This record gives sequence, structure tokens and C-alpha cells, in this order.
Amino acid sequence: MSALRRPLGVGAVLAIVLASLNLRPAVVSISPVLGEIRADLGLSATAAGVLTTLPVLCFGLLAPLAPVLARRWGLERALFVSLVVLCVGFALRLVPETWGLFAGTVVAGCAIGLGNVLLPALIKRDFADRIGLMTGLYSMALSGGAALAAGLTLPVATAAGLDWRGALATWGVLAVLGVLVWVPRALRPDPAGATAFGAGAGVARSAVWRSPLAWAVTVVMGMQSLSFYAVNAWLPEIMVALGRTPEAGGWLLALCNLAGILGSFVTPVLAGRMRRQRGIGIVLVVLVGSGLLGLALAPGAAALWVVLVGLGQGGGISLALTLMALRARDAAHTSELSGMAQSAGYLLAATGPLGLGLAHDVTGAWTLPLLLLVAAAAVQGVAVWFAGRDAHVH
Repeated sequence: MSALRRPLGVGAVLAIVLASLNLRPAVVSISPVLGEIRADLGLSATAAGVLTTLPVLCFGLLAPLAPVLARRWGLERALFVSLVVLCVGFALRLVPETWGLFAGTVVAGCAIGLGNVLLPALIKRDFADRIGLMTGLYSMALSGGAALAAGLTLPVATAAGLDWRGALATWGVLAVLGVLVWVPRALRPDPAGATAFGAGAGVARSAVWRSPLAWAVTVVMGMQSLSFYAVNAWLPEIMVALGRTPEAGGWLLALCNLAGILGSFVTPVLAGRMRRQRGIGIVLVVLVGSGLLGLALAPGAAALWVVLVGLGQGGGISLALTLMALRARDAAHTSELSGMAQSAGYLLAATGPLGLGLAHDVTGAWTLPLLLLVAAAAVQGVAVWFAGRDAHVH
């Protein structure tokens, strides 16, 4: 039986979900304790923006390497290595020096950058007839991991008497569990690897980088990621500036990501059944834009606005991932399109957290930064109109 016709195994699904859960806590867990980090290390808003930008920048820089590793080692082994590297990143954050925090964040960002590209390619290879369902589970796990990190980092640290370093390191337990689950999968041979990522890879790479459709998918990925990481980096700080407690800010961020779970699961299931995904893409952009505008102009109803943002952002990442599969013809094209969209897209997204920090330092308020994110949502809407048409990268 070929790899594309393998049955939907519970073990394979659980391994994918667990790996997906590990792709956000290393980044999102910084936000609830960012105020404590800034006070302890004396970081300005701009310097804190650099800290939250580093992993997103690594996502973009490491994305082109993922298809290379997949061709050389196989998808399962490459994913296993990425989880091991993630564990190293968490361990480095325990070093009681400023460089340990930044170095650990870079290493964790590199690991996640590989996983971001490899998991969609694995889904395309092994679950080609269930792309909507599996992408929904994958992106739901992404939002779930972010929600857990946003909501539990500060309460767990407080209950256990941990400082911010210990709070960040607790998520390494989830990474270690991921490594253990992926050990047997990494030891298996990968007979489909040469076929999926070997001979046709060069043609696929050339095709995606010259395709306007691929660039539209890339802009969708970049703009939604810019919005997601900017909100996840600064929402608790924004809420504190508006008079909320750090705990309340963390819970509002968790609420945002919990709403994202619903959006991330429903969107690919619907999108996978449509020939064109323009309509659902525009709806998601409107949700994000409305929520951000509400936070800027009427922050008293913050709970409502973060739910709208979460629904739109959760649906946005799952739609971007679904488009990578739907706009590609096979696993090789999916891997290269995913690598391109996540490389250029995350490099674009890296400007979000840093840009918001700079805008706040300049204006001393959060209104302009939020309005800039509304503008980014508008750009995403234009891109999704082109990316959502019924076509393939040639």
C-alpha cells in the first residue's frame, strides 16, 4: 500500500497533533511574563519587540531548509530533529543571563520554523484525501498550544513559585513528550521521501518562486502571521496599559486563542469543500479588522473584540495552510510552496511585534499600533482574493 493510501491511523494523528501543540508555546509563553522580563532585564518596548520578533524571524530564515532536510533525512526524522532542537531552546532559557533568554528563543524559533513547513508536507503526503480534516486538526492544535501558553504560563508559575525563567521552561515538558512520541516514527524507513522530495523538487521550487499565485498565498501567510504574532506579543501589555491586571491580560490572550481553536478547525473543513476560498477568506479578514478596530476605539468591550480577532486569526492560519495544499499538485510542490510562503511570509511577519513596539515607543499609546494592524488585515484581504481562486501553481 502506498504512503498516499495509508489508513487514518490514531497513532499518526496523535503524533501530528502533539507536534503541532509544540509549535506555539515557546513564542506565546513570553507574552504573559513580558512585563516581569522587562522589569528584571531593563528592556524597553523596542527591545522587548526584538525578543518577540526573533522567533518569527527564525521561522522565515529556516523555512527554506526544511525541504532540504526532508529530502535528505525523510519527513519523520526531520520532524524528530526539530523537536530535539526545541528542547535545547527551552533548556537555554534557564541560563541566568540575558543572552540565555535570547539564545534560547532563537534556537526554539529555528526548531519551530522547521516544523511549520514539515508538518503540512507530511499531511499532504499521508492524508491527501483528508486535507481539510487533517489541516483543521493541525491548525486547531496550533491555536490550542497558543491558548494553553497564554492562559497557564502565569498561573502555573505563581502556583509553583517560579520566576519567569522557570515559567518559560515548563513548556519544555511538552517538547520532551513530543520527542518521546516521535522516536519510533523517526526510526522507521521513509520510502516515500525520495519520490516526494527528490527528482521533482527542483522543478517544484522553480515553479513556486515564479508563480503570482504562490506569491498571493505568501502574502496571505505573511499578513495573518504578522497580525497573530503582534497580538500575541503585546495584547497583555496593551490590557495592562488600559488598567487591567497582568493576569487579566493573560486570560484575554488565552480567550483570543481559544476562539482561534474554533476558527482554525472549521475553516479548513469548509475551505476544502469549496472550489474557491475567496469568500471565507474575506469573512476572516473582516473579523480580525473589526476586532482590532474595536480594541483601538472601544477597549471597554475587550472580551468581545478579542473573540472576533481570535476567530479570524485562527481561521486565517488554517486557511493559509489549506491554500498551500490546495494550490499545489503534489507533496513536492506543497513542500516548496509551504517553504516559500513561510520563509517570505514569516520574514514579513517579523516586522509585526517589532513594529508595534516601535510605534508604541514613538506615540506612547497603543491606538496607532492597533490601527496599523487593521491596515495589515486589509492587505491580507486583497491577497486572499487572488489566492482563493481555483488554480494550481504551475
